[in-house]
Amino acid sequence: MKIAGVSISSFELPTNTAICNMVEVPYGHRRRWQQQKYSNQPDVIHVLHVLTDEGIEGMCTVGDARYTSMRARDLEHLRALVIGEDPLHRERLDSKLRAATRHMFTLPGWHGAFDNCLWDIAGKAAQLPICDLIGRARSSCPAYYNFDSSRIEHALDDARKAVDMGFSALKDHWSSTAEENVSNARAIRHTFGDTPLFHDAASAPYTYEEALYVGRALQELRFEWFEEPLPDRNIDQLQALCSSLDIPILAPETLMHEWELSALWLRLGATDLLRANARHGTTATLKLAHCAQMQDSTIELNGPGGLFGLVHVHLVCAIGNTRYYEYFPGGTRDEIGREIGLLNPPLPANGCVHPPEGSGWGAEWDRAYFEKKRIALL
Repeated sequence: MKIAGVSISSFELPTNTAICNMVEVPYGHRRRWQQQKYSNQPDVIHVLHVLTDEGIEGMCTVGDARYTSMRARDLEHLRALVIGEDPLHRERLDSKLRAATRHMFTLPGWHGAFDNCLWDIAGKAAQLPICDLIGRARSSCPAYYNFDSSRIEHALDDARKAVDMGFSALKDHWSSTAEENVSNARAIRHTFGDTPLFHDAASAPYTYEEALYVGRALQELRFEWFEEPLPDRNIDQLQALCSSLDIPILAPETLMHEWELSALWLRLGATDLLRANARHGTTATLKLAHCAQMQDSTIELNGPGGLFGLVHVHLVCAIGNTRYYEYFPGGTRDEIGREIGLLNPPLPANGCVHPPEGSGWGAEWDRAYFEKKRIALL
């Protein structure tokens, strides 16, 4: 079997990453840069197709809710690099494309969607779901719910709704001062008892001292992890924070496009748990999971993953050292796939996700609708 063609279907969909300005606002006793929406124009969404000479087609979105398109130049490079190759030789192709990245002057992880297409081809050729092709670790996986963190009253209402829907774990995105965020965390813990809780500080610009203060409070409140407490580039401070706290630190989300860098953060003690996303390729993600396993750590995938969540649903059921699927309510990261003809976006049921039974990633498409909504074939 050989790769006979590579193409991209292009769509326009509402964006998860609006064009923004940054404005300087008060933040406790100092000031911070805060995002201010500038434009909410539609985003270009690319779906990559890899066709073999035996008629098997691999499909995957480029990126997930972010990094949703591939440069025209990268697409031309991809064709030059892979047409005529065996799609089952994933390790060889991953090595080839990683070597080419340096000479292309493009982003690390740029070929992740292609790798995911190869896995789709392999699953379809074997007539197996990807989670079974890898080796299933569980039949389903619990999902945690990202609740509305704009105000504490909204957070309590949204989190109650999540628990009523069957979700067993909750994550916040508090972005206020360290003191106010700790107060909010206490209110959530008081209301939800022993429910697993996570604090994502991506939008809270903590100093090291503030992160240490928050981390000690989260330990007292029995939070499961402390996510993005400091920028990934602050490796010395992250090492010190990991050494000073018992609560696990989850990083590096900003740098996770390069799996070897993520593994380095773990080995250097600059994180306790690893953040990853298979938009950079399932092959790379599995290698990172093995690195984490060798350190007695877990790899936690940030949502939703490619194919509007289908890729991550398979991986959280195939990787033994992971604990949760990340779910964002509102439908903009999963159900929006219906807008281009995806018939089976992976929505949690009773707080858990289940991989579809079809071969490959198991995506079911209304191809006539898919082609009707497509604005360009590249």
